[in-house]
Amino acid sequence: MRRKILSILAAPLAAVFGLIVEIRLLLYRSGVLKRSSFSIPTISVGNLSVGGAGKTPHTEYLVRTLQEYVNVGTLSRGYGRKTSGFRMVNASDTARDVGDEPLQLKRKFPNAAITVGEDRVFGISNILQYAPRTQTVILDDAFQNLAVKPAVNLLLTEFDRPYWKDSLMPSGRLREWRTGADRADAIIVTKCPDDLTQDQREAVIKAMDARPHQRIFFSKYGYGQPWLFQDPRYSTQLGPDWDVLLVTAIARVDYLKQHLEEQVGEVHDVAFGDHHDFTKRDIGRINRLFKEIENPKKIILTTEKDAMRLYAHEPYLRENKLPIFALPALVQFFPEAPGKDFDSYIRNKLLSFRA
Repeated sequence: MRRKILSILAAPLAAVFGLIVEIRLLLYRSGVLKRSSFSIPTISVGNLSVGGAGKTPHTEYLVRTLQEYVNVGTLSRGYGRKTSGFRMVNASDTARDVGDEPLQLKRKFPNAAITVGEDRVFGISNILQYAPRTQTVILDDAFQNLAVKPAVNLLLTEFDRPYWKDSLMPSGRLREWRTGADRADAIIVTKCPDDLTQDQREAVIKAMDARPHQRIFFSKYGYGQPWLFQDPRYSTQLGPDWDVLLVTAIARVDYLKQHLEEQVGEVHDVAFGDHHDFTKRDIGRINRLFKEIENPKKIILTTEKDAMRLYAHEPYLRENKLPIFALPALVQFFPEAPGKDFDSYIRNKLLSFRA
């Protein structure tokens, strides 16, 4: 009830915000603001809502899938970094240099041109200059960035918090009107339950009311074996006799927490704001909470993204022998008819690209 009241009170501000967004869109549609295309195809991955839809895991999925066929690059803003401007990401960088998600991608895909930059047009131009062998650029969180006209525009929306049930900020979580979804070439419904039924899929498609040109896909998260923060060569297997101290600084932790509650005995949750820059005080608190867990079979678990920011405190973590493990999140698409799956869709889009 309180949330509903706050939403009603924020409605006038949401209307003003929506007007500003619509004026900006109108400037692009009328040609007053120009959109740029490039000699190589770009793939935009984004959403209508703020945070939590799984943009970076889906970007990672695209890099992993496409690198077998083409030289892939990525470009994101590098949210949370303390630098500015265009940068080629190196594995030796820190999260403060380039942001946690780009650093995570670079350490997973060392041969890919992982980059950050606020200006997408300038950023792509720089990729073509400094990494000229790049054949495809994936734009992370670029659905609202209309300065670039992508070859493929992918819109993500969460299964249990879809955009068509949401409203504009600050009343809701939408960055723009729901009709913005019309720009998408394909819509991916993310974080679906493992036992997603055909009836559920059909209900979502009906509620979505997609345009005739749009393809609809459904994905979920699978999780790999947690790897040791201090030495990624080592991993562990979780079990029902384990206690886990879950340390996260992500937009939404409920999906991950539900997965862990099915795997281990008890989950002790300590959550920070999205992209939180961990302080010495935070690390001391994590240490204290971990010591308070009585079960001798216990570990500290975090996301791969959060692990990138914990590296700043590695000396303290090693000194206190805290067993921190990072849990990989792996995107999995639900089966489609042969040749109609997501991978085939993307490959066909790239093959049909004309500059």
